[in-house]
Amino acid sequence: MDKYLYWLDRTEGLGTIAKRNLIEAFGTAEEVYRACDNHLKYILNDRKSEILKNARNNVEIDKPFQALLDKNIQMCCYHDTNYPQKLINIPDPPFCLYYRGKLPDEKIPSVAIIGARECSAYGEYIASELGKTLGSQGIQVISGMARGIDGISQWTALETGGVSYGVLGCGVDVCYPKSNQKLYDKLLIKGGILSTYPPGTKPQSKLFPPRNRIVSGLSDVLVVIEARQRSGTSITVEMALEQGREIYAIPGRITDRLSDGCNKMLKEGAHVFLSPEDLMMDLEEMLPVKMAELRKQQLIENDSRRQLQKEATKDKMNEDSKISERENNSLGATIINVLDFYPQSVETIKEKLKREFHIELKHEELTSELIMLCLLGVIEQDSSSWFSRKR
Repeated sequence: MDKYLYWLDRTEGLGTIAKRNLIEAFGTAEEVYRACDNHLKYILNDRKSEILKNARNNVEIDKPFQALLDKNIQMCCYHDTNYPQKLINIPDPPFCLYYRGKLPDEKIPSVAIIGARECSAYGEYIASELGKTLGSQGIQVISGMARGIDGISQWTALETGGVSYGVLGCGVDVCYPKSNQKLYDKLLIKGGILSTYPPGTKPQSKLFPPRNRIVSGLSDVLVVIEARQRSGTSITVEMALEQGREIYAIPGRITDRLSDGCNKMLKEGAHVFLSPEDLMMDLEEMLPVKMAELRKQQLIENDSRRQLQKEATKDKMNEDSKISERENNSLGATIINVLDFYPQSVETIKEKLKREFHIELKHEELTSELIMLCLLGVIEQDSSSWFSRKR
């Protein structure tokens, strides 16, 4: 996390290419901030040089960055190690990506599911069944958290114990649409919320088509469930084709306008979606390495879960007294107090303890305390070693 990088990304009027050129020329965003005017002119034209100079004088750095930390919003830049590699080679890769929760695991398969907001009962059924199947099998579901097909597929994937990621056309701290607040909250716990737009950005119609390239870019396969002849879904499909992604479409009756888009895609060469089980068989053939990694991760998680259950059973007789003792312990109680219901990294928890309670712990000391609280059933740990309060 770099406050100068956050400042540079929030500088309006500079595109991705200009920002990348600046980083490549000066090495870091802080050096860009401190660069003299004459040096800037070698990289930028006069208009953009003036934009950057004005931003240096008028755009705050520390206060907005602290607000970012307080909201537990993470960011990664195109040169960071945790930046999704799938996005590196797409047309117009984002300079920065903001997220709450986690980023998708690129070692295992991801399927994007998109479609009509005003879907039919048929489309709702397909979205629900596909979300359930993918979620139960551990396949990551990527979508835009919109009403209709997007939200239905993501919700059912989460309900069956799966993982899903919502890519927004606004800031990650803005839930849009508000009707999907429960889905938003659940994604923070079992997946993540992502956006290329700085936090606080309000939803605007012009922001949604560009975000669609991220939905398709993060996926291995794109499934379209109901789309009109001319719709935002068609834009996403075009972007997915540019990115080399496999496209599946749900066939529909030729008299149904919600099926016009899908039927046209099928005519132009998209794969026919016949059933969730059929898609799973195709994923085994198309992504054998990722499917093997998925099964490996599931075996490890199952072994860990069984081991924890075994230890919990062994200590069951003393559990209540130990929990009470730990909760009464001042350090344990303080750690629980800084946790929230969505997962946080050890570093974030460490920073909050220092900032709010003036408690400084070494990374290994805090990790040991957190694991102890997990074993006692007071807090929870997710698969990426982030911690949250127990609901």
